[in-house]
Amino acid sequence: MLSSVEILILGAIQGISEFLPVSSAAHLVLFSKYYEFNNQNLLIDISLHLGSLIAIIFYFRKDLFNFVQNKSFLIKIVLGTIPIIPVGYILYQTGLINHLRSLEVIGWMSLIFGILLYISDKFKITKKIDTEFTNSSAIIIGLFQVLALVPGVSRSGITITSGRLLGFSRFDSAKISFFLSIPTLGAASFLGIYNIYKEGSTELNFLAIIAVIFSFIFSYFTISIFLNFIKKFSLNIFIIYRILLSLFILAVVYL
Repeated sequence: MLSSVEILILGAIQGISEFLPVSSAAHLVLFSKYYEFNNQNLLIDISLHLGSLIAIIFYFRKDLFNFVQNKSFLIKIVLGTIPIIPVGYILYQTGLINHLRSLEVIGWMSLIFGILLYISDKFKITKKIDTEFTNSSAIIIGLFQVLALVPGVSRSGITITSGRLLGFSRFDSAKISFFLSIPTLGAASFLGIYNIYKEGSTELNFLAIIAVIFSFIFSYFTISIFLNFIKKFSLNIFIIYRILLSLFILAVVYL
């Protein structure tokens, strides 16, 4: 079984990379392979996602309360989430998701979508989230979000990319990305809780709780720092990081 120290490391990776455009799934798979963590699997991954979910709900609690009163925005979030749910369910239930968790896939996806993020960040800002985040915009971003099921793409990265392609600012694109993550992470977390219950292991339940706590702490501070960062700076630092990481991974795979 995983140790508490290993859970701390994975919690840090999940919490920091979930909301940055660098792919949390890629880092979790990469680090677990490199350090040969025991029993690192989708169940632990999903438990870590639960911590991120709680963090984002807590951080945006005031906005979410307003959204409950603002039914139209709530509908847009639901529309943006619809595409990923059935595709994600099929990938997890059939086990196809496990075949995508390879270093080769992670390397290529990190490189390709890192370049796409760079291109999108050059687009002019023409829309504001308060007035021009329409149902069609939500659906388009939601369709892009489906690609995040492939490790290395990055859910945050692809939703921010699609938001920038549509003309939203970095800050607004990030907020849309965060709001869309709530139902997505919620669905994944629900599946994880069900699997933990079905597993019936006390040790696994304890480790899952530890994973949630660590992931929550790192996620909360990452959200705050990232939103303040993109108000002042471009996404170039994340793009450079993705490209360097992808080149390293591909060199390991092919050399």
